[in-house]
Amino acid sequence: MATLATATATAPAPAVVPRVAIPANGVDYRNKIVLAPMVRSGELPSRLLALKYGADLVWGPETIDRSMIGAERRVNPRNGTIEFTRMPSNGGRPNKPTKESIIYRIDPAREKGRLIYQIGTADPELAVQAARVVAADVSGIDLNSGCPKPFSTSGGMGAALLRTPDLLVSILEALVKEVGEPFQIGISVKIRILSNPEETEALVSRLVKTGITGLTVHCRTTPMRPRERALRDQLPMVARICHEAGVACVMNGDVTSRDEGLALMAEYGVDGAMIATSAETNSSCFRAKEDGGAAPWREVVYEYLCFCMESENRLGNTKYLLNILIPGKDKEFKGAKLSKTYLDICRVLKFDDLLPAAARVDQILGLDEKWETAPSVTDTEAQSESKSKAVQNAMESEAARAAGGGAVRTKTPSPAVHGGGPIRRSSAPQPAKVAQVDAEQPAVEATISAAQPQAPSQLTA
Repeated sequence: MATLATATATAPAPAVVPRVAIPANGVDYRNKIVLAPMVRSGELPSRLLALKYGADLVWGPETIDRSMIGAERRVNPRNGTIEFTRMPSNGGRPNKPTKESIIYRIDPAREKGRLIYQIGTADPELAVQAARVVAADVSGIDLNSGCPKPFSTSGGMGAALLRTPDLLVSILEALVKEVGEPFQIGISVKIRILSNPEETEALVSRLVKTGITGLTVHCRTTPMRPRERALRDQLPMVARICHEAGVACVMNGDVTSRDEGLALMAEYGVDGAMIATSAETNSSCFRAKEDGGAAPWREVVYEYLCFCMESENRLGNTKYLLNILIPGKDKEFKGAKLSKTYLDICRVLKFDDLLPAAARVDQILGLDEKWETAPSVTDTEAQSESKSKAVQNAMESEAARAAGGGAVRTKTPSPAVHGGGPIRRSSAPQPAKVAQVDAEQPAVEATISAAQPQAPSQLTA
């Protein structure tokens, strides 16, 4: 009779689950609840809002390869954000000076180690060129092969790639070899299920062999729309294939909160969960119930506006998400929707403590020309006829370009423009605090701290 020691020695060792190595500058997608890539809804303020409420990782909006190729990298001296800009190809608006457009914006401090850049492409060479522009400032590059919208599929991108698997594989292999390896970040892909499970199985089996570190599967087919319930019957099969190859599997589709995401991960054996629509409605869905759960919409809107003004976010984009965050039945919905400036929005919502910051950002963005009534001294904490040096710098394009390494230098030196070589995150600047150059006019950053103020006591559901 074998002794216990002998039996233990002869028992087969438990199977070792393979895992693709995580690159030095990349992230592991396992055990994460993450923000989905969403066009218009996934700009910097929305991502910071999601991170504040507990998102583990955030995906930026799909950015088309050609829009990023040739973009200039600069650092905004007022808030420390990294901006990728380019001049409009259509020449701008008639009778107005041509202004450069900000294609992508990153907060190198608060998004460090947590930002995934999603690219829209249908060409391996263009994909590599575009990804190299941002690779040193993000933790991963994700290939969009799941978007069903015509602006994406009409160019052979997005969900159209699901029907051209050879092209899809070649793009991923090029990104892994020419971007992932030299920059030491992970390459991932986001797909949809196919109507035939056998086709999904064949596709995923090919994708996990390309060198990717993660795969996100949206549990809907290309023809399906968000109002249709997600189909999860193929999810265990996709997870199994990913795990056999050592690739992390993230699920997407009808995940409404952190708590639900964790429960679904356990039920279907996947590694992570991605939230989309619910995050648009209220980003506090990333907060676990035991940590407070969903927050009142006024609190969420207050925090969102803080991030928008810190980031100098384009007003049109800010209003787009406000129209979703503010309940349509609320009387303040219409007022915010009709607002033409940040000052208008803060007045409508009665966020009086944000009025000085709102006036400042309006001046930076050139929205003060739309003020129906000039802000009072109480609003601006300053004489209305004068502007701070920070605002003057913002109004001068050459001074703004100096942040990217131009000839003009501001008081706060900023890093040189990215010349193509790797820029390690350790050298990324912290959000710069502009000195108070005018005792009567504090800068935006003096009003809203990097840590973000708590919502005022009048905020209620």
